[in-house]
Amino acid sequence: MNIFWKEMKSYRKSLIFWSIGVFLMVASGMAKYAGLSSSGQSMNDLMADMPKSLKAILGIGALDLNTASGYYGLLYLYLLLMATIHAAMLGANIISKEERDKTSEFLFVKPVSRNRIITSKLLAAFANVVIFNLVTFISSILIVGKYSDGESINTDIATTMLGMFIVQILFLVIGTAIAAVKKKSKSAGSIATGILLLTFIISVAIDLNEKIEGLKYITPFKYFEPKNVMYGGGLDGVFVLLSLVLIVVLFLATYVFFEKRDLNA
Repeated sequence: MNIFWKEMKSYRKSLIFWSIGVFLMVASGMAKYAGLSSSGQSMNDLMADMPKSLKAILGIGALDLNTASGYYGLLYLYLLLMATIHAAMLGANIISKEERDKTSEFLFVKPVSRNRIITSKLLAAFANVVIFNLVTFISSILIVGKYSDGESINTDIATTMLGMFIVQILFLVIGTAIAAVKKKSKSAGSIATGILLLTFIISVAIDLNEKIEGLKYITPFKYFEPKNVMYGGGLDGVFVLLSLVLIVVLFLATYVFFEKRDLNA
């Protein structure tokens, strides 16, 4: 039994629905940009009148919303939220699904080591994340390019997608580690999503209050913000290193705790 392809087949429909969703998010977002820009009113002036709290929730930062790339930077927050929810739930569920579906006895009596099983599952989860990211990247290049009016956007989109991919992998292994540690793995998905929402709320709070900016190191939503990475800013090396350390630690934790845990049939 090829566990990798079994998992890919199992999550095929889910991946298709998520991919359609992210495509529609990019398409509808940029169509709204086209409608607003055609009105002749400056979007920067329009957003400037908004309350600070609303601008923080919407993710409006130091971006030129009168340009396609700037508006895409605003839209990116919601694409990132979709991508991380998908990754966190995928990571938690791909580890715990055997116990949830009462198929753990069938799988684990096979002459396959636990390490091989977890490796196959992680590779399948990684492949799903890669496909989701590529769909988002290609959709962004094609759709944003349609409204860019000659503006160079490919490099900025590629940089933001790389940042999103790192955060996706981080939330993926947060999900797998929680599922491996929890005795009742059915709750792993809820806990992973809860951590995601908490870190998102912290990122909004930082935008509202500069005094707590030091908390940016505990919320991945502040690691690769478009206002920092676009227009030649690139990815912050400190956050890249921090992300890689967390990913490695959580990746190893998934293996260690999954190897030791008792499985519920």
